Amino acid sequence: MSQDDARRVRRRLEALLGTPATEGNSVTVYRNGDEIFPAMLDAITGAERSVDLMTYVYWSGSIAHQFADALAERAEAGVRVRVLIDAVGGSKIEDGLVDGMQRAGVDVQWFRRPLRKSPFKQNHRCHRKVLVVDEVTAFTGGVGIAEEWTGNARGPGEWRDTHLKVEGPVVDGVAAGFSQNWAETDRPMYDERDRFPEHDAAGPAVVQAVRGSASIGWDDMQTLFHVAIGSATRRLRIATAYFAPSHDFVDLLLDRASNGVQVQILLPGSGADKRVCQLASESIYAELVDGGIEVWNFQPSMLHAKILTLDGVLSVVGSSNFNRRSMNHDEEIALAIVDADVTATLDAHFDEDLKRSEPIDLERWRGRSGAQKALEQAVQPVRRWL
Repeated sequence: MSQDDARRVRRRLEALLGTPATEGNSVTVYRNGDEIFPAMLDAITGAERSVDLMTYVYWSGSIAHQFADALAERAEAGVRVRVLIDAVGGSKIEDGLVDGMQRAGVDVQWFRRPLRKSPFKQNHRCHRKVLVVDEVTAFTGGVGIAEEWTGNARGPGEWRDTHLKVEGPVVDGVAAGFSQNWAETDRPMYDERDRFPEHDAAGPAVVQAVRGSASIGWDDMQTLFHVAIGSATRRLRIATAYFAPSHDFVDLLLDRASNGVQVQILLPGSGADKRVCQLASESIYAELVDGGIEVWNFQPSMLHAKILTLDGVLSVVGSSNFNRRSMNHDEEIALAIVDADVTATLDAHFDEDLKRSEPIDLERWRGRSGAQKALEQAVQPVRRWL
């Protein structure tokens, strides 16, 4: 993809989403807990005015305590600290963590507690992962706050994930993702500690923040993926934890492959944490591979990253999986990044992941057991909610 092509993709996204991309951003890619968590904790401990953390998963383990301690310490030092946890995703949080943070002055709120919101909203969760510090540094990606994400994806207990740190004008877009969901708590959206600063240029990346909202009908996250996939001319790569796209997206992927684009999809293998979601993916393996798409299963551990790259120029990283739950039901956030260096880093990580993955062989897959095929059919009625 030439720079002219990259500019065309940028303009398609801006026009169809109605959200301008921002210039002058720095983007740092972190891979797995050994890199992600120290960077996030360093940012928190260095906060001078405000810390906003939003997550779907906040569970247990030493890393959960480290975050709670860091957030509590900043609150005790006079920093405004706000934490928003999805009431379903965070239901397994270790006893005492929330109480300890609240005693220190952290404002902890739950997103859409069951029975406190209308039944219609209960299936629409906040899946966004956002950390914003002092309004100038932001993190987003796929990582949750739990022991499962620690380590370096060396084995089953160390999940594979990717997170980004951004500085520059796009921080406003990430921060808005927090504010949009915080507004449901009926707590103040801002106070005297918010400066709403102008952002100086921090790097060369063009970045667009895209927020998917839990609603009915077409969603901005669908537009983002539709435009990105449809714009691929040479190579399209997708890594996702949960892969259950609509028929329209399957057709779009097959169309790209039939037009000579190398399409590679990396999914969880034996380390998958949700078998029902994996069965939904497996039910279309034959159709994808028969259509010229490479499908790979990551072997060492659970693959939880949410990454798309195309033609060496554009990357999409965020909280959204490539399934209908993310695109139709949940609050999500993703960054569309036009930057060759960032894309090269993500592609290099993808190449390394493929070395630890197994490809789906079409002939062998067609010979899978009748029991496997029956299970794939059994999940079809619930596929739209996965």
